[in-house]
Amino acid sequence: MKDDYLWDGEGEPDPEVQKLESALGRYRHNQPAPAFDQIAVVPEARPPKRYFFLRFSFQLAAIAATLLVAATLYYFLLRPKPLVDSGPGWDVARLEGAPKVGSKAIGANSGVGKLSVGQTLVTDGSSRASITLDETGQVEVDSNSRLRLVTSGPGHKRLSLERGTIHAFIWAPPGEFVVDTPSAVAVDLGCKYTLHVDDSGAGLLRTTMGWVGFKLNGHESFIPAGAVCKTRPKIGPGTPYMEDASATFQDALSRFDFETITPEERSALVSLLMKYARKEDALTLWHLLSRVSEADRAAVYHRLNVLAPRPADVTRDGILRLDRTMLDSWWSSFGFGDISLWRTYEREWSHRQPNSR
Repeated sequence: MKDDYLWDGEGEPDPEVQKLESALGRYRHNQPAPAFDQIAVVPEARPPKRYFFLRFSFQLAAIAATLLVAATLYYFLLRPKPLVDSGPGWDVARLEGAPKVGSKAIGANSGVGKLSVGQTLVTDGSSRASITLDETGQVEVDSNSRLRLVTSGPGHKRLSLERGTIHAFIWAPPGEFVVDTPSAVAVDLGCKYTLHVDDSGAGLLRTTMGWVGFKLNGHESFIPAGAVCKTRPKIGPGTPYMEDASATFQDALSRFDFETITPEERSALVSLLMKYARKEDALTLWHLLSRVSEADRAAVYHRLNVLAPRPADVTRDGILRLDRTMLDSWWSSFGFGDISLWRTYEREWSHRQPNSR
């Protein structure tokens, strides 16, 4: 059978197909095809917008979180920090040349300036200045100096001498006036003194009235009138000595304090210091008690006891074990000042200034 018959009626029919056509013919449809209305176009169904809203919500949350982080960083890191202490500023008077407070020069016709907390006073090679706070004291600033006012609150005045030389005359109560340097902190105990800092950060403090406490990380030196103390970065204050001590004594002490030497060399220097020590050098030997080795401490104790006999409440054993109460009692007997002043005010400053040296 040809397949054409099934599609277009041509060709030779198959007998079985003819039989089916005859049997089903009576059911043939002979009416016109019905007319159907045009089918309306139904808009394509769209998925709900929940995903869009969720995505938009996540974007908003991310933006909000970013803004929150940025605001937090600005608040804690970038915004201008309020001054810790915005107490009264110091009056600045020109002594010579044109010293500057910040970027403002104080010339011959400028009158008196004001050094406020956070500001820096700078003098060049041809200028000098004086700063005064009636309730505290007066500080003269030599040429080539840089001095910053750190705090100026009630009972707490703090300067930072970054370089150069100042001459301080302080009439505030002991412990209220402090000067930072790159290598030590000077705490006034009712005094008049000169403080110098060179470009390396090394310093020299010379007291002319009263006495000064000099410290770095618990390393302490006390400088009474007529005494001098050197200081070095990362080492701190050395051992104070009277300005009229012999050159041999001063040289040996400087090597002991600041040079890198062997234990044997240190012991030899201690022996040399004991040999040249005078009665006036008792303050140096007192400091050495806590700075020499245990092996050398007995020799220092013996020499100091000869030059300035110990008080009745001080014992040899107590000194050799560095009993603080006995050491303080011996110091106070020298007539330089009651060391309890230092213990009181230094402790208060350390508590109020936890990050100070």
